[in-house]
Amino acid sequence: ASAPNPTPQDLASAKIDPQRPLLIVDVDEGLALFMGGFQRFVERHGYEMRLTKFALFQNIYPKGGDQHIDLLVGKTLFDDFFRSGSDDMDPTPGAAQALCALSTQATVVILTNAPEHGRDERARWLKRHGMDYPLIINSGLKGPAAAHLAAQTKKPSAFIDDLLPNLSSVAADAPQKIGRAHV
Repeated sequence: ASAPNPTPQDLASAKIDPQRPLLIVDVDEGLALFMGGFQRFVERHGYEMRLTKFALFQNIYPKGGDQHIDLLVGKTLFDDFFRSGSDDMDPTPGAAQALCALSTQATVVILTNAPEHGRDERARWLKRHGMDYPLIINSGLKGPAAAHLAAQTKKPSAFIDDLLPNLSSVAADAPQKIGRAHV
């Protein structure tokens, strides 16, 4: 396995209890309804989403336009969303209650691929919606970080994410240590 993508400080801040099971949870489309929120955000900025491809920026069009936006425009919208658009996202129904119940028996850690510049906004959103658990910002596949976290407990670990590449990465980097769930 390769080195984890989060900073060592991020990984250390999670404070994993070695005597409790570990639950590692993704935010977007796990705890938060990202696509609906991002769609509302881009609409407020004069664009519309047409979900036809598994390529986020190629699904964004000027309202009424026939050509998707340029990659740089998409990246700007994406970055702005993480800086100030989290209020456009709704929490996944039941997510806060489920984590609260699970946290009585397991350590809960949130592992997200949000950009670093969105850390504070994402943490505020999670807290506002009753999901104030250790937040780790990751970049790239999540297997190395999840394996690092799971290695800190003697108990079982579980990983919840909506993206198959992250599930496959965890399966490759921690096959005996982490159970996976696709949401």
